[in-house]
Amino acid sequence: MESDARRRSPLTLLRRVPFTAALVLALLVIGIATGTLWSPASEKPWYAEFATGLPAFAEGRWWTVFTSPFLLNAPYVFLTIAPLVIGGVGWAEWRFGSLRTIGLFLAGHLVGVLGAAGIVAVVSQTGWHWAERLTTVYDVGPSCGAFTALVFAIATLPSPWRLRARVATVIWIGVSVLYLGQLHDLEHAVALVAAMLASGWLPAFRHRASRPSAREWRLIAFAGLIAIGAVQVLGLVVPYDGPLGSNEPVSSFLDVAIDVVVILLIANGVRRGYRVAWIAAIVLGAFNLLTAALVFAALPLLLDAGAIDSPLDVVGIAVAPTVYWIAQLAFMIIGRGAFRVPLRRSRRRVAAATVTPEETAARIRRFGGGTISWMVTWPENRHIALRGPAEAGVVGYQEHAGVAIMLGDPIVPAGSLGEALAAFERTTQDAGLIPCVFSAGTATATARPEGWRSVIVAEDTIVDLPELQFTGKAWGAVRTAINKAEREGIEFRMVRLADEPWNVLAQVRAISEQWTGDKGLPEMRFTLGTVAEALDPEVRVGIAVDGEGSLHGVTSWLPVYGGDGRVAGWTLDLMRRRDGGFGPVMEFLIASSARHFSGEGYDFVSLSGAPLVRPADAEAGPVDQVLEQIGSLVEPLYGFASLHRFKQKFNPRHESLHLLYRDEGDLPRIGVALTRAYLPDASLRDLVTSAAGTAART
Repeated sequence: MESDARRRSPLTLLRRVPFTAALVLALLVIGIATGTLWSPASEKPWYAEFATGLPAFAEGRWWTVFTSPFLLNAPYVFLTIAPLVIGGVGWAEWRFGSLRTIGLFLAGHLVGVLGAAGIVAVVSQTGWHWAERLTTVYDVGPSCGAFTALVFAIATLPSPWRLRARVATVIWIGVSVLYLGQLHDLEHAVALVAAMLASGWLPAFRHRASRPSAREWRLIAFAGLIAIGAVQVLGLVVPYDGPLGSNEPVSSFLDVAIDVVVILLIANGVRRGYRVAWIAAIVLGAFNLLTAALVFAALPLLLDAGAIDSPLDVVGIAVAPTVYWIAQLAFMIIGRGAFRVPLRRSRRRVAAATVTPEETAARIRRFGGGTISWMVTWPENRHIALRGPAEAGVVGYQEHAGVAIMLGDPIVPAGSLGEALAAFERTTQDAGLIPCVFSAGTATATARPEGWRSVIVAEDTIVDLPELQFTGKAWGAVRTAINKAEREGIEFRMVRLADEPWNVLAQVRAISEQWTGDKGLPEMRFTLGTVAEALDPEVRVGIAVDGEGSLHGVTSWLPVYGGDGRVAGWTLDLMRRRDGGFGPVMEFLIASSARHFSGEGYDFVSLSGAPLVRPADAEAGPVDQVLEQIGSLVEPLYGFASLHRFKQKFNPRHESLHLLYRDEGDLPRIGVALTRAYLPDASLRDLVTSAAGTAART
């Protein structure tokens, strides 16, 4: 822990990014020394000697390319440029090292400044008012180099964050250069284009091109609509003089508010993939294009009538939105297959054949499954057969909060795990759901779709049964429990609970209700069964009974099929003990059950995975750290970590269980969905009360 704290100390962080720290410090010190932190640099008499721009280069002041990055033109600019420098240059330096980052920064600055000057010099010869204006403009600041470093850092992101970050950056730079059209906006655009081309050309940053998924079509279309909304706000309320012309604000706040509200409503529907939102966006875009066409067609009439003095009075308002709408419509029409989700919730159904629980159980017997596969047959799950080569199999999932949570591994023929996961992703996304897989085994985690993430959410504890002997020091606690049970007349019986007399059932229910009542929350479900699941005829139940017929504890065991109808092992599910009863009853029941199954020739018993428990030696990423915090919060309520430690008495081997998800953007919704899956009957008041009680105890 001490070494971790040392690695995270501010001094250590600064040592990783010395160039970034020096650049920010230089900007601050020079700003104070020159007074540009509180008054514009352009008002200083020496400004033209240190700023870049076509006039400086025309007069031979080429040294300005090396002096301009350390000056800021306006006091407020430091507040906006510091996050860009820290985020862009600092991130790049953290990833690539100081020397490479210095090279990227200088190259981006030179390309942006010199490239923009060259463009202005050429285009101004055409008489374009915007270009002619820029021939007299100077600029200072490190933003070109910072944007270049940011683009290269973005290239290291995993999919789909890389595409999202690039789209956001392009939209930001595109809007600023087309609308505001200042010299620094043009420099940013040149540096951005050059950096993207270079990062795509260099082998170290090159990524295999692939068609965006349905989700990416929706997110990019959503970002495009938001950008158009921002463009309309700029065009309606902000004066500008950019390459598309000049504009003065002509609209009221009400007009702007109505436009923004409409765009946001459509954009949110597009983000969810609703067909009606897609249609509305197409209609809105077509209407805007038709309006622009009518405006352009009416220009001669407006000029003749004296309504406008110059065509530029209209072009500045109409051209840019038209360009954006053309691009938006083209994108949405090409990706129209991603927008098929019905608006009505009742019609949003997964397009796959429904399978009954009985048919699901039959396929589990046929193909086998993981240690929690029998839980898929429980009635809370929906069972579907997916299209494709894996269609002979089945998956079980639950839908909560717009998330489809597949439970465990797909029940499919050997070699079809990847196909089943891809089909599950397609069908759930087409229904407007977020797909994920909970408690997947290592083989399924390895076969996850490209770009998906995997995080360990539980540790399965497995005891191998061949030659099982409770000998040696490691089994001391177990032997003690067995010997004590013999002395006190506690008998072990393996039964089918459904076949037991009513008095046994009544005691099992009473013990379970007492255990649940002590928790302060409703009984957990999803991967934790109840007495109802223990009544399944295929489930074995171990009970501890004294000489008077009183139950002291009960455990239930779910079958684990290995394929071809053979039961390979059993998974521990229900664990209940009577208050005031035989002390080590759980040790006695689990050990006796393992010995019973070993005698019947089974391969293993799984003591089941404790949720939110992960291997101690596993590398902890940001998601893992969040899960650890959640686990510590719920530990006083359900004791997952304590239960995991208890199972170590049986000297098990461990296998990790994973949560598979598309990317980190889905995790908040998945967290809500898993809470509802585990606590479907818990109200908000129950959760708040239990959380308050937990906080008070800790």
